[in-house]
Amino acid sequence: MPALVLLAATQLLAPLALGEGVRLTVDLGLSGITFLGLILVLMVGTSLVSKEIDRRTIYNLLSRPLSRHAYLAGKWAGLTLTLWTVAFAMGGALSLLLAVRGHAEYVPGIAQATLLAALELAVVTSAAVLFSALSTPVLSALYTAALFLVGQWSYDLRAFADRFPAPLSDMVRFAANVVPNLPLFNVRTLAASAHVAPAAHVGIAIVYAAVYCACMLALATAAFETRDFK
Repeated sequence: MPALVLLAATQLLAPLALGEGVRLTVDLGLSGITFLGLILVLMVGTSLVSKEIDRRTIYNLLSRPLSRHAYLAGKWAGLTLTLWTVAFAMGGALSLLLAVRGHAEYVPGIAQATLLAALELAVVTSAAVLFSALSTPVLSALYTAALFLVGQWSYDLRAFADRFPAPLSDMVRFAANVVPNLPLFNVRTLAASAHVAPAAHVGIAIVYAAVYCACMLALATAAFETRDFK
């Protein structure tokens, strides 16, 4: 329902875009995928583990032949698949809308941007699982939102690092390298211009997302192994 409301809103705003109604529709539609996905991660992902602990259902799960790594990976995979379903449904609805309006040339760019947005949400979800394994739902949500915002500015952080003195510049550069490189997944500008990114860019984004998610889940497992639920 929120996705349909967002698409309807783009049509209402299109006449105000001074001839750029299609670009506005594409840009807002793709931005909505990331925004709604982030809201779901903050509402659901950051309480995945802590909710099980509070309800004491985690005792039944971990008493079975189920490793803590498999438990966390399953939580991540389940929420990621849900987010991907929402993302591709919204991307499909946006593509159908433009195709019906006679702008089918935007469909390939929208499909590619939707794929990359789904990968971005997978990365953010892995961070949410890590924080959920370490802290309370409220703090996990704050940490995840902060990581998302800093990740969006990772390129700027690297640029700013050169302007600081040596100790501070190293810290800023380290932070820019540790936070997720989320601009890598943002091709909305290209999609809004009916263009697509090179295949090599998509390949790098897929590999990066897989490696980053694996690292975050490994850290989550290491932290989770130290928790005693007895």
